[in-house]
Amino acid sequence: MVDRITDIWGTRTPFAGDGEWPVRVDMTLDAGLTEEDVDRWVQSACVLCSNGCGCDIAVKDRVMVGVRGRAQDRVNRGRLGPKGLFASWQGVSNKDRLTRPLIRDNGQLVETDWETAMTRIVTRSQALLKDQGPLSHGFYTSGQLFLEEYYALAVIGKAGIGTPHMDGNTRLCTATAAAALKETFGADGQPGAYEDIDSCDAIFLYGHNMPETQTVLWSRILDRLAGPTPPKLVCVDPRNTEAARYADVHLPVRPGTNLALMHALVREVLDKNWYDAEYVEAHTLGVEGLRATVEAWTPEAAAEVCGVSPEDIREAARIFGTSSRVLSTVLQGFYQSSQATAASCQVNNLHLLRGMLGRPGAGLLQMNGQPTAQNNRECGADGDLPGFRNWGNQTHVKELAALWNVDPAIVPHWAPPTHAMQIFRYAEQGSINFMWVSATNPAVSMPELSRIRQILGKPELFLVVQDLYMTETAQLADVVLPAAAWGEKTGTFTNASRVVHLSEKAVDPPGQARSDLDIFLDYSQRMGFATLDGSPLLDWAGPEDGFEAWKECSRGRPCDYTGLSYSKLRGGSGIPWPCTEEHPGGTTRLYSNGVFPTRADYCENYGHDLLTGAETDPESYRADAPDGRAWLRTTEYHPPHEEPDEDYPLRYTTGRTAYHFHTRTKTARSRELNTAAPRMWVELSVEDAANHGINEGDIVQVSSRRGSITAPARISGVRTGTVFAPFHYGYWDTHLSATEPQKHTSTAANELTITEWDPVSKQPLFKNAAVKVEKIRNGTEPAPAPTTTASRPAGQRP
Repeated sequence: MVDRITDIWGTRTPFAGDGEWPVRVDMTLDAGLTEEDVDRWVQSACVLCSNGCGCDIAVKDRVMVGVRGRAQDRVNRGRLGPKGLFASWQGVSNKDRLTRPLIRDNGQLVETDWETAMTRIVTRSQALLKDQGPLSHGFYTSGQLFLEEYYALAVIGKAGIGTPHMDGNTRLCTATAAAALKETFGADGQPGAYEDIDSCDAIFLYGHNMPETQTVLWSRILDRLAGPTPPKLVCVDPRNTEAARYADVHLPVRPGTNLALMHALVREVLDKNWYDAEYVEAHTLGVEGLRATVEAWTPEAAAEVCGVSPEDIREAARIFGTSSRVLSTVLQGFYQSSQATAASCQVNNLHLLRGMLGRPGAGLLQMNGQPTAQNNRECGADGDLPGFRNWGNQTHVKELAALWNVDPAIVPHWAPPTHAMQIFRYAEQGSINFMWVSATNPAVSMPELSRIRQILGKPELFLVVQDLYMTETAQLADVVLPAAAWGEKTGTFTNASRVVHLSEKAVDPPGQARSDLDIFLDYSQRMGFATLDGSPLLDWAGPEDGFEAWKECSRGRPCDYTGLSYSKLRGGSGIPWPCTEEHPGGTTRLYSNGVFPTRADYCENYGHDLLTGAETDPESYRADAPDGRAWLRTTEYHPPHEEPDEDYPLRYTTGRTAYHFHTRTKTARSRELNTAAPRMWVELSVEDAANHGINEGDIVQVSSRRGSITAPARISGVRTGTVFAPFHYGYWDTHLSATEPQKHTSTAANELTITEWDPVSKQPLFKNAAVKVEKIRNGTEPAPAPTTTASRPAGQRP
């Protein structure tokens, strides 16, 4: 049997371009069990990355005992990655689960009943609404709830309370994906599909460590690379990732310089006449402005700023400009870095210049980092209006008000929705006094954590936390609500390829835990939220009612779900939206006709200045008459605001490992995964380590102007001048070495990150900070970093 911890991507099943990805069914069960021992298999899909792999949950004696991939599913063809195989079910079947509500009495969290907990929440909520109004309330949610739960939360916030202060941790990982898609195409939604891997001639990974963030998707690429017609591979990443090791061209850019690199690639495509002039003329606006902006960015100019070879820039541009079918994927290396939206829009521009959209192998995926981030954005729990509606379009606001049967004046639309960083700022200033956090752990995931701890711990802030476990955030709450997990509730969710899956309830939640949907519906009922005719605002009996309500909200919008149903999603594969009467099987790729949702009366927003974030006014937008044409947007390059200097001479960047998801709420509770990456580490290049007298495993302190962390050093393939840290680990770690426990020491990567965000997407810049490194003492063993991925020791080969 293959060890899927050491062999992350599993056995190869090679196939040729334009062929079908072969089936390979992965499965894991509790020790000693066989398939014959399983009482029943329950349909679901994995929620431990944005891939959304179809799977079945094994149930024995009313307990989850394993999982297997669904062979018929278009996303994974039976495969599962290590997180899906182990943490999906192990991460929720744990003795540490919250099973009863808790309230804070005399400074301590004590167990109580649901009536007491909800009464305390509702009493405080009603008092604040009466005394201070809806702007006193803020909601901060996740990228891991189900569609029906997001939609319920959005309706409560927008039609019940009337607050614009709603966002999710999707702001930290996929806000730039949404922003770049809106800026270019007029609306959110990925143009491409995972199936484009099967047909492309070249793959470009922009700041996307796919081998660790989407392990099954990387398996699909590996199988193409192992086949008779492998695509070219280009990788933009400051680390020597697994993708970089397979790449025909690896561009290890300095963190913060992505836009300069992209300008050079765009310039080469234009300069060498590799673009489709007819397509550009017919389907885009702005090519002359784009050409003028990139003109100065020769490969030599970009190479000097980015720290890469001009020859490699030329070769990457040649591959993009001369390949007949290119697939591009973009992720956090762009989204969490300086000028994030501007850099990501250049990937869109390259595809528009070549007319490289809407056909097999010619695809673009502004990827998501979380499994249900797409639903958060669609449903409006991130603050946007549901159904990709435009908050600046009065007709769109009235549509929603009519759908919900409420006064349009209550729906927040007088200004842009409040992004997460500003929500926490309002809580810090005292204008938000009620914050509800669901299924996320901002006390570990937000930037500049010392500040976030102070905000969440303010006595004036009434904090509700709804989660599976007693997280670092829950420890600061006034009320903690125990939530049901994946496999313990029913609902739908949509992956980064727009594929909708149904996840069925397999077992009951532990103790008194309730589904997030039931909690939201209970709150709405107790608050007395009602429509204009006095009926309940949310009268749903369960998740299927919520799905049917959402379908009506999505009708006629880019993310149209009206052709889907629970029964249609049962038994087979997931189905990509838009799915309508005209397209009952869903839509694999968008924009095959070259028509984009940019009409002024239809688009999701009117665009922004990519440098300042200033919004385009509706009149100016209409005057440009896009009328279904896409925008070729860009702006001038500017270096990051915090650059290395004499005091802090190194660049700091954060990222993931294949074995953990976000703040390890689930993955740390899988023995196999936690053994593979048990504790914090930091990575230095060979040259930087030598300059600082640091050897493998030495204990080092990494400091920025905001804080410091202490951890063992891994000497890895990260580029010289850059320090890398995984962001999964929490505040404190008492075991810096297995043989020599130490005093409490900060190990949360975001102690060092800066409170700054992209002007358009408002996504925090986790990958731009200046730091210094000091050796604390000699190590007694190698760093606890994995040796199977990008974190392997320098010079070690697979």
